Amino acid sequence: MTTKLIELIPVIPSEDIARDTAWYEKHAGFRTFYADKMYAVIYREQLVLHLQWHSDTDDDPLLGGSVVRIHVKNIQPIFDEFVARGTVKPDALKLGTAWDTNEFGFYDLNRNAIFVMEDVE
Repeated sequence: MTTKLIELIPVIPSEDIARDTAWYEKHAGFRTFYADKMYAVIYREQLVLHLQWHSDTDDDPLLGGSVVRIHVKNIQPIFDEFVARGTVKPDALKLGTAWDTNEFGFYDLNRNAIFVMEDVE
């Protein structure tokens, strides 16, 4: 069985998650699926955006890069491929996260974070 690529989900910076989710709801018609002080998932129809706290400080979790999430079905084959390529370590796959995903991630040469994730069924 192979991995099916479903969608690409941009993760955009936010200095204030509560402020920005309210703005997207009021001004762009998005709904909030999940939000805490550091991260939010918002959607409108088939569009999904993730917001991540970002403030250009040493505490900044993005460290100057961007974040992309690749939504897949059947994550194991693509995870095995990335382990074989040496891109990630065999213990990188996180199963059953608090936000109901299985996922792994890595950085490219420009410190952009790439996460591959699937929904927990």
